[in-house]
Amino acid sequence: MNWADWLDLVKHLLAYSVASIGGPLGLVSELHRYLVTQEHWLTDSQFNASVVLAQAAPGPNVLFVALLGWNIGMNAGGYLYAPGVALLSLVGILLPSCSMMFFATKWISRNQDLRAVKAFKQGMSPTVIAMLIASGWLLATANASTLGDWRLWVTTGVAAVLVIDGRVNMFWLLAIGGGLGALGIIS
Repeated sequence: MNWADWLDLVKHLLAYSVASIGGPLGLVSELHRYLVTQEHWLTDSQFNASVVLAQAAPGPNVLFVALLGWNIGMNAGGYLYAPGVALLSLVGILLPSCSMMFFATKWISRNQDLRAVKAFKQGMSPTVIAMLIASGWLLATANASTLGDWRLWVTTGVAAVLVIDGRVNMFWLLAIGGGLGALGIIS
């Protein structure tokens, strides 16, 4: 990779940051299209592992972008590039959205009773939900060899119902899913 590639990565992350309504997880499908399908900087498995590992770790959802950057850096030049690309990716995705949120939250808190503010909040809910569903679908169907495995779909359905119900901590669902995978019950 050359300097133009690094600049292109930052440019895309800055643009995605502005569009990351509902958080960075809503961008998973677009990041996959750009990093895996278009640029071939990552493989499907590297991309999926980055997202899953970051979600299993404690901390903010945006950590997966740093892991994506780390993997891009490792593919480009190993440990020499990985920390810098991880930091570059994180700054690229955080800078615009954090700056906008700083100013927008002040304005919204002063104008929360305006009809336009209420309408905007209500209108964004379906958009965020649709982006999260698209991201989940991408991660669920990434491995074509498992699409016909009924055990995977049953596990996914049960986990979705339990998450919607909200009474089971998602940590336990991750632990159970990891255990089922480690035992070879699902793959």
